[in-house]
Amino acid sequence: MAGVLFSGCKYSAISMHAIQIHLKKCLLLPAYSNKFGGSEMISARQKIQCQPCALPSSALGNFHFPSKLPPQFSPNWRFKQLKWKALSTNDDDEGYLVDAPVMVGDGFSFGGGKYSDMPSKADEWFQQGKLIKAYSIGGGITKAKDPIFGLEMGQSSQVEDNAFRWFCVEAGDTRNPSIVLIHGLPSQAYSFRKVIPMLSQDYHVIAFDWLGFGFSDKPQPKYGFDYTMNEYKVSLGSLLEVLGIKDVTLVSQGYFAPIVVDYARTHQDNLKKLILINPPLTEQHAKLPSSLSSFSNFLLGEIFSQDPLRASDKLITSCGPYLMDEEDAMVYRRPYLTSGSSGFALTAISRVMKKEIKELINELRSILASKEWKVSTTIIWGMRDRWLNYDGVEKYMKSTNHELIQLRKAGHHAQEDYGEEVGEVIRKVLKGRM
Repeated sequence: MAGVLFSGCKYSAISMHAIQIHLKKCLLLPAYSNKFGGSEMISARQKIQCQPCALPSSALGNFHFPSKLPPQFSPNWRFKQLKWKALSTNDDDEGYLVDAPVMVGDGFSFGGGKYSDMPSKADEWFQQGKLIKAYSIGGGITKAKDPIFGLEMGQSSQVEDNAFRWFCVEAGDTRNPSIVLIHGLPSQAYSFRKVIPMLSQDYHVIAFDWLGFGFSDKPQPKYGFDYTMNEYKVSLGSLLEVLGIKDVTLVSQGYFAPIVVDYARTHQDNLKKLILINPPLTEQHAKLPSSLSSFSNFLLGEIFSQDPLRASDKLITSCGPYLMDEEDAMVYRRPYLTSGSSGFALTAISRVMKKEIKELINELRSILASKEWKVSTTIIWGMRDRWLNYDGVEKYMKSTNHELIQLRKAGHHAQEDYGEEVGEVIRKVLKGRM
């Protein structure tokens, strides 16, 4: 398992490193950088700090020590009360605080999801947005519990007042034409952080987190939301209705694009333009990439999704050529470190997507090629996409007469990779300059 449970609190892969370092420096006498009990020890070259503190001795009770020690180790084991702090290998100033208290009622979470003593980009991003209630459901929903231990989940997993909370960031003059930026799987509205300032100069811009992602609610399956594509389509309509915007341009990226197109099909009168960024478009795209489909596996999906790195920034960067800044990566990790509900939601989405993606792609192709489709449509394609092959995309686009714009250096999440360039392309498309 990628994560480790200590006294009901889920520790990430980062904390596993911290545990190993303390075993090396505090429990075992010599420095040791080879394999220990099947786990890779941290090299002395990595920036790791450890310091004494009052850690309950029970925290070490569930750690399985090897039955036989390498000869370099002393047989005299001395246990101490410790505090673990592992510094990022990419940042000399920021550290991960892995001894945060357990959130009441959620055995899979860190209270507050704080990783350092300093303000984070996640805090700054949250302060820019607001929570909007949309997509009401029927009453009688019981308190959501996690699917493994049956523990009552945290607040973000519960339905409040029979309506879900969506995190939205809004910028620009509301009197200007509106643009809604819609992130893909598995991302957040944060991926448009470099696009928003560019567009907000001339437009009213809104970006939101889908249910199950970022700072929006993460309802658990069978507790009001099952993450079906139809539920997503209906809930999108509910959110846009609450926002009250008219004559809007929708910009959608990645695997959620078919949902947006299906919604747009019945709301063409309220749409000015549709811009899709690397959507699944051909028959080859009907097979989910292995890094994403692994979360749909029985039982393993629940385990993999509780690894904050594997479920967030590592998954996002696996589909493109770029490396993510550590501070930005921590924004994507935050929901998975804060509560297990994010991971369980990702597992549910992956399973539904795996079953429905082929039909969704066929519907998207049919809608965009239909004579009834009247909305001006542009597809922006990051040519270094490792998830969705470009083969067949150009041929389909020529058959529909829609606009195709290639970004040579961008990957699947083009707005994350080259945000300024994507923002400039969108602005030119809207002004008819491409």
